[in-house]
Amino acid sequence: MEAYSTVRTGAYRERLAAATGLALALALLHLPFRYTVGTARLARRIGRRPLTHERAQALVAAVRHTARWWPGRAACMETSLGAVLAAALLGRRLNWCLGARFAPPPTEYHAWTELPAGDPVGEYTAAGWHHHSALTI
Repeated sequence: MEAYSTVRTGAYRERLAAATGLALALALLHLPFRYTVGTARLARRIGRRPLTHERAQALVAAVRHTARWWPGRAACMETSLGAVLAAALLGRRLNWCLGARFAPPPTEYHAWTELPAGDPVGEYTAAGWHHHSALTI
């Protein structure tokens, strides 16, 4: 999946939250990782209301769309954390997952968001989901 999207989605409020969430994620990922994990856990406590799958996909796409304006690296780690923080800013909840895929080779490390029910958001699932979560917040 592309790290950024060329499709503009979401209402103005969601796009603003996406930009703010991505900016926070970019700043947090320059700090020691324990601060990033602590902030993601705080975001999980703030966002209490569930998101529908369609709204979650629109929010992740809005973060990816915003990421195309960032001149630096905005890959899966940055955009997934940005989507989690954007959801929290809207009072919603998304899980942040860090994990890996071992088959088919080569091993691939990945970060993604998922709904509290466990469905990955904004990821290709046509060939099946082969990533195993090592950390879910």
